[in-house]
Amino acid sequence: MESLMTAYIALLRAVNLGPTNKLPMPELKAMCERLGFADVKTYIASGNVVFTTKKTGAQVKAGLEAELAKFAGKPVGVIVRTAEEMAGVLAANPFHGKPGNWSVAIFLDEPPPTDALDTVTHRNREELALGRREIYVFYADGIGDAKLKIPAGKNGTMRNMNTIAKLAEMGRAAHESERG
Repeated sequence: MESLMTAYIALLRAVNLGPTNKLPMPELKAMCERLGFADVKTYIASGNVVFTTKKTGAQVKAGLEAELAKFAGKPVGVIVRTAEEMAGVLAANPFHGKPGNWSVAIFLDEPPPTDALDTVTHRNREELALGRREIYVFYADGIGDAKLKIPAGKNGTMRNMNTIAKLAEMGRAAHESERG
């Protein structure tokens, strides 16, 4: 039996932030297509890409990280979630009803350590919660001036709930198009 395509969302770490690490989204799309991914769509210029493939999440991560290292000349971290996992991140958001642009998930490769919130520094009115492979944060005073440091999230990548909602919707559409 032929294996089914899986809809994935790849989140690139520290892309298009400031004057370095520039990655045009058409180049990211071309990389994904060279890797054999189908139905490739990028979302905003911060390194979000949705696609389908028969590859595993680990294969997707390794392939994209290798392509990105060639392009950038240095490692670029990639966090991968299936469409279902991204929908689950959105559903598990403990800050429903709060502004989506001030509520974020920090995506990690592994579950956060159980003591992850004990090591947070420079905390003001931010609210934090642990997810499956995420750390959720609500910035009560906005993100702009926040000084919050979350050591457990240093190798992750952050997206706000508005972006996560859009990526979950794109992932669902890619998943449904594969199912016919």
